[in-house]
Amino acid sequence: MAITHNLGFPRIGAKRELKFALESYWKGESSRETLKALGAELRRCHWQDQAALDFAPVGDFAFYDQVLDMSFTLGNLPERVQGFHGDALDNYFRVARGRSVAAPEPRRSAESPEAHAGCCGGVAAGEMTKWFDTNYHYIVPEFSANTRFKLDATRLVAQLAEAGAQGVKAKPVIIGPLTYLAIGKAKDDSDKLALLPQLLPEYAELLEVLAEQGAEWVQIDEPILVTELDAEWKHAFSIAYHALKTCRIKLLLASYFGQLRENLEWAIKLPTAGFHLDAVNARDEVLPALNYLASHKVLSLGVINGRNIWKTDLTALLDWLAPVAERLGERLWIAPSCSLLHVPVDLDSELKLDGEIRSWLAFAKQKLAELDVLARALNTGRESVQAELAANLAACEARRNSPRVHNPAVKAAIAQITPQLGQRHSPYAERTAKQAALLHLPKFPTTTIGSFPQTAEIRSARSDFKAGVIDEASYRGAMQAEIARSVREQEALGLDVLVHGEAERNDMVEYFGEQLDGYAFSQFGWVQSYGSRCVKPPILFGDICRPKAMTIDWIRYAQSLTDKPMKGMLTGPVTILNWSFVRDDQPRAVSCKQLALAIREEVLDLERAGVRVIQIDEAALREGLPLRRAQWKEYLDWAVESFRITANGVADETQIHTHMCYSEFNDIIAPIADMDADVITIETSRSDMELLDVFDHFQYPNEIGPGVYDIHSPNIPSQEHMIALMQKAAERIPAERLWVNPDCGLKTRQWHEVIPALANMVAAARALRDTLN
Repeated sequence: MAITHNLGFPRIGAKRELKFALESYWKGESSRETLKALGAELRRCHWQDQAALDFAPVGDFAFYDQVLDMSFTLGNLPERVQGFHGDALDNYFRVARGRSVAAPEPRRSAESPEAHAGCCGGVAAGEMTKWFDTNYHYIVPEFSANTRFKLDATRLVAQLAEAGAQGVKAKPVIIGPLTYLAIGKAKDDSDKLALLPQLLPEYAELLEVLAEQGAEWVQIDEPILVTELDAEWKHAFSIAYHALKTCRIKLLLASYFGQLRENLEWAIKLPTAGFHLDAVNARDEVLPALNYLASHKVLSLGVINGRNIWKTDLTALLDWLAPVAERLGERLWIAPSCSLLHVPVDLDSELKLDGEIRSWLAFAKQKLAELDVLARALNTGRESVQAELAANLAACEARRNSPRVHNPAVKAAIAQITPQLGQRHSPYAERTAKQAALLHLPKFPTTTIGSFPQTAEIRSARSDFKAGVIDEASYRGAMQAEIARSVREQEALGLDVLVHGEAERNDMVEYFGEQLDGYAFSQFGWVQSYGSRCVKPPILFGDICRPKAMTIDWIRYAQSLTDKPMKGMLTGPVTILNWSFVRDDQPRAVSCKQLALAIREEVLDLERAGVRVIQIDEAALREGLPLRRAQWKEYLDWAVESFRITANGVADETQIHTHMCYSEFNDIIAPIADMDADVITIETSRSDMELLDVFDHFQYPNEIGPGVYDIHSPNIPSQEHMIALMQKAAERIPAERLWVNPDCGLKTRQWHEVIPALANMVAAARALRDTLN
């Protein structure tokens, strides 16, 4: 009998209930008790959705981030929030976003005002970066030589008790000790692995606590197993899991997101009761794993893709899986490849989605239904699910043969790509002189990354237009009014290069996908990106082309309102690809080049419309990197080529910007330089300019804007703070090649936060110019 389980479930709710509850609490509009009650209700619903499983995950729900949850479970709080007063959840949000609620929190004792200064104000938020190669952001654990751990299992114990009361066969989920250390950052020169001896007793105690609460199995996630590990880290795995094997609970060691390769044999042989292998990405490793597997050990196979939304061909999968099931019997567990955090909740909500395309898809609940069909086919015979298998096969065949997927003209255009398509006319040194003569910008020019607050009025107008309440003329008038407001505010602030504010854009990827052939769109296909921030990835189902211009009218209108340079704003092909649910029937490189040709047409149209500064965002360039360095070059070759195809058809006088956010860039700085953008803007505010350390050794040839305003926190940075950050940058980059800007777009912020922050930023730039003079 094959056992079914799940590694994790989306926590935001089918209608983003968690998002709205969080934002209400942060604004001070609802109570902490209301938020906690909503969390409990979501957990109840999610366990109910997983009722058919033999084991359901517990502990995968987080109010912000599962890595931050693990930091609090281990008592690893940054020094700046230690000793804060109040509820632990408020301290949790301080680390996540800089402060808990909008209004100052009341003092909770009669201690001196100084003792409460931190409690009522903001602190620096924790650094945020991407979870492996996904678009999910986690709060980076912080370490130092003085780090001490102290277990607090309250959260897990409470959720386990909730699950037990609801009759859930629970499997607690935790992040493993080696992955926790690997994804964290040492704030000094200390060795993270040196913390392992004091970390392991806390894990052992946690496992004992969970055993006392009645848990039989614990899923312990170690996704770094699919990365290249040196001998020291491999030895650390052996030490850790030999130390934990004495705990009286069964461990399911889980790897996902890729192949284990040289790590496969020793990882399978670690002393745990079970091992989870991502059989979507590492199917070729299943048979070797069977040979390494001890006779008492469970093998969990992730056979349903937890990262994409296409239906699984269940008939083909069963043909492959049946011999494995026969060999393992009850020692075979089946599951999605990874947590379903990375896909939307429920396809049944998508009543407006094209029916044919909808028939090709499976969201989280549908993936669990597929898993149930597989289990019944394996355990009771295929005839017991004959109707389900027939319907599934028909849908998969229809997708493979659909003429909507294939466009011969697009394939012909791809065949005609030449290296010359990605070359600028002149090198940067010649281009920059021409651009300076045209744009007349001061030293330390100021700009923003593109978007301004998406106000309630903007969202209401968009909703009314989609619902037919207002006509297109009324909608365009409303958006033009918002654009005019953005331009007016930027001019008043004294910014040097303006943006139109992107009022008309729902999302930086979806907006373009809606205007490209080959894309489809869900109504409720939301996926968590970080905290309360959700994205709705478009569905790239077929060959891509651009039927008409997408941004020209909006930018032309904005430019008509000002004499200052107006920056055209586009999303680059790599980011559109990485932030979409991508077709799985052709190489990603081919889809990316199709996108590159489409966005190139838009770039050239902007230039023809008189736009002389064009930003092509590649925020997701790094997240698409394979998890193994040995595979980086292949990816970077086609990713950089795609950007160059998009950007490099313009004249020397046209200044090309690109933007990247919340990723470590130091190890790919040479390919970034090869993109040959005139200006690159990156996130550096949360990392205190640490991302610029690479420029101590690498002579970056073009201009750079290191972000000085952390837009993911409600805190307003001071002029002095931003000057200090830019002075750090100027130690590495010549001042004449530095820009001053926020670290990302401002759509998630409020105008009352944005205006003072940008005023301080402009003042900082002017002070820097005075210093330079």
